[in-house]
This record gives sequence, structure tokens and C-alpha cells, in this order.
Amino acid sequence: MIDFHFTEPSVVLAPSKHHGEAAIGNVDVTSQAIAALRDSLCGDADYERILLKAAAGAGKSYALRRMVDDALTAPECSRVGVTAFANKQVFPLALEIGKMLGKEKVCLLVAEDRLKDVPPATLEAATVVVSYKDCPPDAQVLLGTTHKLAGIARYLRALLGDASNGERLFDVLFVDEAWQLPLHRYRTIDRLAPIDVGVGDVGQLPPLDPSQNPWRGDPGYNPYRAWPTAYDEDVKTWAMEMPAVWRPTAAQLPVWRAFYAEWDDLNCVAGPGDRELVLDGVDGVAGALWNQVGTGVATLVEVEGLPDAEAPDVDLPLLSAVESLLDRLIGCGFSVKSTDYDAHGLPSDVFTLPAGEITDRTVIAVLATRNQAVDDAQDLVRRLTEKHSLPEGWMVASTVDSWQGQTNVLTVAVHPLSGASTLDVFNSAFGRLAVTCTRATHGLLLVSRAGLDDLLATASARPGTPLGEPGTRQLPRQTHRRILDAFARGRMHLPTETE
Repeated sequence: MIDFHFTEPSVVLAPSKHHGEAAIGNVDVTSQAIAALRDSLCGDADYERILLKAAAGAGKSYALRRMVDDALTAPECSRVGVTAFANKQVFPLALEIGKMLGKEKVCLLVAEDRLKDVPPATLEAATVVVSYKDCPPDAQVLLGTTHKLAGIARYLRALLGDASNGERLFDVLFVDEAWQLPLHRYRTIDRLAPIDVGVGDVGQLPPLDPSQNPWRGDPGYNPYRAWPTAYDEDVKTWAMEMPAVWRPTAAQLPVWRAFYAEWDDLNCVAGPGDRELVLDGVDGVAGALWNQVGTGVATLVEVEGLPDAEAPDVDLPLLSAVESLLDRLIGCGFSVKSTDYDAHGLPSDVFTLPAGEITDRTVIAVLATRNQAVDDAQDLVRRLTEKHSLPEGWMVASTVDSWQGQTNVLTVAVHPLSGASTLDVFNSAFGRLAVTCTRATHGLLLVSRAGLDDLLATASARPGTPLGEPGTRQLPRQTHRRILDAFARGRMHLPTETE
């Protein structure tokens, strides 16, 4: 890698709030959602759905727990359900709600073949059962995936009876990661309670590929879209946005705002300089790149001079360049500067830890949008893990869909449009790009083959939202340019054999 050119983001960070001033916005919105739920329970309001919209890393699960706790204090509420699409989302909720309310009041229902996956801490905090017959009769919170609850709801109702409303199993059904749940799955659980509360990231993806949708192109009905989008104009739906994010660095905020461009306000709890990667001895082009990423500014690097890829999802030359960059970073060592905050967003501690000593979370996540590319990335991770004797889970490779809801220190991702020739795929790739760019707490690096600007300038763009995706979309090229403007841009040149 002999040449490197770098430009700063063309979007200037507009005034924003940080620390407690930012966090109070989420507290206020959550309090309003709690008030709307209380009014609905006691009959002063006629809401059937309450939607708490969040950006990635907004602390939505904390808000959900607040709402569960408050709902159970109401005389009109004796039992609530908590659900999500996947066990990996339900298990942490069972842990935290169990710790909050007590083991005897919280019951997690799991399939027999998934019992082995329940973490020991969750087993300790909540009552965990395989059969609905073992559910404690006095349990106030029942948790399970949408598949699990849909399959056993009538049996639970026969066993436990109706909740306080006298007609349904639950008085309130809470749906975590609501925007990841497709409409056809929601239809199986939407009659379990008179009030449904959806909390989640509006940038999440339903788990099924929209390209498989038999209703493709029909704006009136798309069962694979996120279920809350079916109620955007419904008079019995209360909805509000949480205006702060806890996860990203302050320098990444322009990227978040690019994905949630229609929101009135979006701020970051982390302040400038609160989170950084501190490098030790990385020089040359790799040093320049990782020092830039370490500032917290989202960075996109296009690589020139690569041999042709076998296919857009089989690009070993590009992954080889990624492996070389990561090898230099890990080999020379780096540290992670972090800031802890109290529940009000006020900084409570600042510390710097060598990255190699971090064992409680993933440090580096290598993400791609297609399975074959991830298979190749997993080979990359295996080689680097063995070479540098990294702890298990310290560095992982994953598809973007599988990494939803996860968090890591540094994201290194292949851009979803790398090597593309048309923009037809952009509407479905948009959500994957959003997830890719919102997992990291400290550093974000996207890599791509050179040519994104040419693609945006020359490729025809399909207008509108032909797959019925949530949110307002501009033409793909305009949306993508807005996103790219929030990135620092670099271009690397790999010498060819003749050079």
C-alpha cells in the first residue's frame, strides 16, 4: 500500500447536546410514553399501540424495563408479556427484569433445545421453564420469542386465566426490537393484549430477505416489512422518537443523523474526546488510517489496484487488504479510551485499557452483507486469532443481519455496494448499511472497491420504496450521497504486478 489520500467529512457537525443534557431527552420521551400507557390502562386514552422509536444505541431496553415496572404498579395491570423475534433479544431482558422484580415474578419460556443457551445469570435471575405447565401461577411477567408465545398462548390462558382486563392473557404486550419483527409475525401475537408497546430501532431489519417477498411492488401490503410501519397514520397509535444515542462517539453523530435524517433532533450522550482508540507504534499508511479511525470519525476507504473479484460477494483481494490492515493494528497493539456515565448521562469515570485485556465484549467485528463474504471473513478472523493468540470472541466475523442488536468496539465492514454495477439493490442494502454503521462504540471503518462515486453518478436509480420499506426514502443516489458526506474518505492504491 504505497499511496493514500484522505479528506475530512464534508458535513460539519451541527450543534448538539452531550452528557446529561442529551440523556434527559430520552428520559422525557420515555416518561411521556409511560403516561400514555397509564392513561390507556385506566381508560383515559384509547391507544391500542404505543411506539417508542429509537436510533441505534439509544438505551431502548432500559426504557422498556422502566415501562414494564411502571405498568405493573397500575391497578388495571396484573400481567404483562415481553417478546421479541429472537432468543438473543429475550434472554437479556429476562435477566434485567428478573433482577428488577424478583425471580418468582418473572418467567422465561424457552424451547427445550434452547434451554442450554440460557446464560447462567439469567437462570439465576428469572424462573426459566420449557413447558407452559411449569409457569408460576403468580408470575407477573412472561417472556418468550414471538414464535414461542404464539404457539402456547391459548394453553397459558387456560392455565393462568385472563389478566385484569378479563379478556386477554396480558394487560400489556411489550415488543422489544419491534422494527425487526415483520408484520406477518406480529399478526400471530397482536391479540394477546389490548395494548401493545413496541420499542426499538427504526433502522433494524426484518429477518426475511425482501427480495423473496411475493407481494413485491405492491405498496398496499408487504408482510415482510417491520410491523409498526403499518400503523404510521393510525389514530389509536401513540408514537414518539427518543432524541439521544448512548452508543457512538460524538464524532460519529453525523452518520447517525444521516440515517435518521427525518428526525427533528438527535444528540449523543458521549462528548468530544470521551472515546478514542490509542495507537502504539503503527506507522506508514496503516498508521495514518488507524489514527484517523481512532479519533472516532467514521471513515470510508476505497481500495484501487485490486485484481478482479470472483463476484461481488466473493472478493478475496479486498478482504486480503482488510486482513493486512488489521494485522498491523493488532500486531502493534492499541488501547481503548472509554468514559463511563451514570444513569443521568453524567461522566463518572474515564479510563484507558489495552485492547488485548478486554475480555467481556467483542473488540473487532468484521461485517459483510452476504454469507459467502462472511465465510471468507471468518477465515480471516481465524488466521489473525491464531497468529496473535487472541481470546475467543475478541474478534468475530458476521453477517450484518446476524449482528443486529450486538455491540463492538471497532467495526470493520465491507460496504454493501462494493463492486455493484447498479443501484437496484440499494433499497434493500440501505437497512444493512444502517446496521453496519451503528454497532461500534469507538471506531468505524468501511472498506470498498474504488468506484462508489462513479456508481452514484452514472447508475440508474429506482425511485421510491418498491419493497415497502419503513421510513421516508429519497432516490437511492441522493440518500447515499448524504450518508457518504458524513464519512472521512480515503483512497488506497495497491501496486499491480507490472508496477
